[in-house]
Amino acid sequence: MKVLFAPDLAKRKASELLLLPFWEGVTPAAQWSGLKLSPPVDFSGKAGEVCLHYPEKGLDEPRIACIGLGKKGAASDEQIRRAYAEAVKLALTKKIQKITVVPAIGFIAPVIEAVLLANYAFVVRKEAPPLLEEIQWIGVEPAQFQPIYTLIQGVHFARDLTNGNADDVNPRMLADTAKELLKQNRHLKGKVLDKKQIEAEGMGLFLAVNRASALDPFLIEVSYFGNPKSKEHIVLVGKGITYDTGGLSIKTTEGMSTMKADMAAAATVLATVKVAAELGLKVNITALAPVTENVIGSKSYKPGDVYRSMSGKTVEIFSTDAEGRLILADALTYAQKYLKPTCLIDLATLVGGTVIALGDDFSALYATEKKLAAALLAAADQTGERVWEMPLVEEYSEALKSDIADLRNSGWKEASSIRAALFLKEFVDTVPWAHLDIAGPAFLPKPKYYNPTKGTGYGVRLLVSFLQSRARA
Repeated sequence: MKVLFAPDLAKRKASELLLLPFWEGVTPAAQWSGLKLSPPVDFSGKAGEVCLHYPEKGLDEPRIACIGLGKKGAASDEQIRRAYAEAVKLALTKKIQKITVVPAIGFIAPVIEAVLLANYAFVVRKEAPPLLEEIQWIGVEPAQFQPIYTLIQGVHFARDLTNGNADDVNPRMLADTAKELLKQNRHLKGKVLDKKQIEAEGMGLFLAVNRASALDPFLIEVSYFGNPKSKEHIVLVGKGITYDTGGLSIKTTEGMSTMKADMAAAATVLATVKVAAELGLKVNITALAPVTENVIGSKSYKPGDVYRSMSGKTVEIFSTDAEGRLILADALTYAQKYLKPTCLIDLATLVGGTVIALGDDFSALYATEKKLAAALLAAADQTGERVWEMPLVEEYSEALKSDIADLRNSGWKEASSIRAALFLKEFVDTVPWAHLDIAGPAFLPKPKYYNPTKGTGYGVRLLVSFLQSRARA
């Protein structure tokens, strides 16, 4: 994609489409002196309204996209993102490949984010869908554009991993991807534990989930220390089930059809550490991703059996389809033993009940520290990657009890999301900890706002914003 910059409209290069913003009442939301334009009579400027206009003369472009931003002074960054994204999606349906973007005054960053996020497709067809080949920015400096471009490239990195075939994006491929990241950026350090090393660590829950797979599991560890003088170390743990059949507690065909995306959280944490290093953030961060399949075979782990975790706690298996919490439990223990985090955040496409409760706009947030929860909620407000804080109801821990083991992994329908979080909490000591269940927004059944159908890369912008706030603290 070619990127051009012009200080004002008078010095622009002609393109196929000019994007112009308006407040409600058709008040211009940017400066375009010298441009004579009368918006179409049926355009009001209401939030999210996009209208193509074909002026007869006086303009180098054959068409204009008039973008409605809503009432002046009331628009949020997210409202701006969604409005500009609609204009880009309209351009793509018209197979327009060269556009000129005039950002609304005071909203340069969300406009750049929206245009880049919307200009994405992962479609395996004979003919690939058209994308924008040239974007010209008016009144935007390269120094403003580049860090946002780096961020959105990280989102696309996570999207591509999430969308790839499960036979391709398997545990070995994710391990190799992590190794490639280490080669590409000298500021990244890390290692990949193989099956023998995982066995040596006593990660019995992780290994139980992997038992039936012909593909070995890996524990991926990628670190970036951008502030070595600081004692703060943020560890992000991402669930990496590259395909989930449900095991012997088998899913339905419909339930299985999206399960190549059960590693979306692993993609998110890898993308986040990648972006943090490329931006040179003054933070210390490690991405940790346990990766395996959960499939069916003669060696499948079985409901009713008991397995010992790395922490020493034993877990009775009620459902083999509650596997994500098992691999996370061992990864959380590993993180605390070897990485010494001052802040521990795990992400997972964990529980269908979360989607039933919150839909696909929100992830569920559980946290043991109010300060940590507040920081993540602030990042959600900043980025539009929405989060809803949920309670850790200790009374619900009764459901985790087993007659023959320390815990059981499932077996309840009510408050399933809360109880899954409480299960993970059993493997966290005193370190401030947060759990984000991203099952809803990580993988969409149809395009929404600036997100495509399928993998969205949810969480990358949220976590990078969180890290940026930590770097400023």
